[in-house]
Amino acid sequence: MSGGKNFAAPEMLPLFPTFVWKADLNPEEFQPLNAGILQALTGLGAPLTGLRPGENWQSDHGLQDNPAFQPLSEWVLAASTQLLNTLTISQPLIITGCWANVNAPGTGHRLHSHRNNYLSGAYYVQVQEGADSINFYDPKPQAGVMRPATSRPTEYNTEVAMVRVSTGSLVLFPAWLQHAVDINRSKNVRISMSFNLMFAQFAEAMARPVWT
Repeated sequence: MSGGKNFAAPEMLPLFPTFVWKADLNPEEFQPLNAGILQALTGLGAPLTGLRPGENWQSDHGLQDNPAFQPLSEWVLAASTQLLNTLTISQPLIITGCWANVNAPGTGHRLHSHRNNYLSGAYYVQVQEGADSINFYDPKPQAGVMRPATSRPTEYNTEVAMVRVSTGSLVLFPAWLQHAVDINRSKNVRISMSFNLMFAQFAEAMARPVWT
């Protein structure tokens, strides 16, 4: 029982927050970008229409070196620059890997994270209702020890955060953050581009010990 006691202007302090950065391109921006990506994927032999339910196709992980995907790389790097500015980090990033995912109805991506990078992300070329979310999991190892009943989920009481996306959405997050993609419950394929980013001069400048 609270005994009628109240606290004046209490603060909920967001200590050690985990960020997920999301932006939605305008149709005049994502339509030509997506048309170029789909054309390039067709040239790589991606089965954009021929997958059976439950099948999944993934390209190799070096598409950042393919000139056909340069427009996407420019958007990704621009997004990473804006995010680093928000984090007050001055070292530039480079794309270390980029690959395409084509998910037929009935397929998803299991829980995982990306090693040896600072940021990871995804750009959504084709999503629709039933295939329009990505889930992020609380990184604290003991977060699930206690699960009291709650009246509604909030950022303070849930272990899984769902982020809704749409065609033209660009999402960035720490590479260590575990994430998963729900099963595609729509009737069409879900097409996304995944990527990793790392500091360009990590070995030369950042990996050295900082002596104090």
